[in-house]
Amino acid sequence: MRKDILENLQHEIYDRCQKQTNKFGMGCYYHIIAAVNNAEILAEKYGADKEIVMIAAWLHDIASITDYSLYELHHIHGAEMAYRILREYDYDDQKISLVQKCIRNHRGSVGSEKISLEELCVADADAISHFDSVPSLLYLAYVQKCMGIEEGKTFVKNKLARSFQKLSAESKKHYQDKFEKVMEVLG
Repeated sequence: MRKDILENLQHEIYDRCQKQTNKFGMGCYYHIIAAVNNAEILAEKYGADKEIVMIAAWLHDIASITDYSLYELHHIHGAEMAYRILREYDYDDQKISLVQKCIRNHRGSVGSEKISLEELCVADADAISHFDSVPSLLYLAYVQKCMGIEEGKTFVKNKLARSFQKLSAESKKHYQDKFEKVMEVLG
């Protein structure tokens, strides 16, 4: 496991999230940490390559936090950015390719097919991470989008329901209890 890369990526993502150009604020950093933690859990559960999964989880949203204009295609731009970053660490080209595939296919809303276990882990970790960062979703609804109480609650619940539906069947079983408890808290 390349701990040097993982530690440096954590610092790099933290620094990028703190910049004024990051339209998502620090909430995105907490989302990424949750994605990394869930990616590690899922890699162990599914027997995927943990290093690939964790590196991809750190980098999956790098394009959108670096430049908001890249958001719509951040999965494509992020894969390109990951290549340049990982080459600086002299990371193995075949492993870089696997990381790039995970980043390209992490978005549930795009509907791309997850071919490898690693891609599945990163996509599911990204979706389930919203359950670990509910305060960030509330901030998005009430502060950034200026929604009223009921509208904001509905927005967050709908976002969480969509995230849960994006999970693979096996991950839905694994996270069913978490989903139900979070939805119960939100009323």
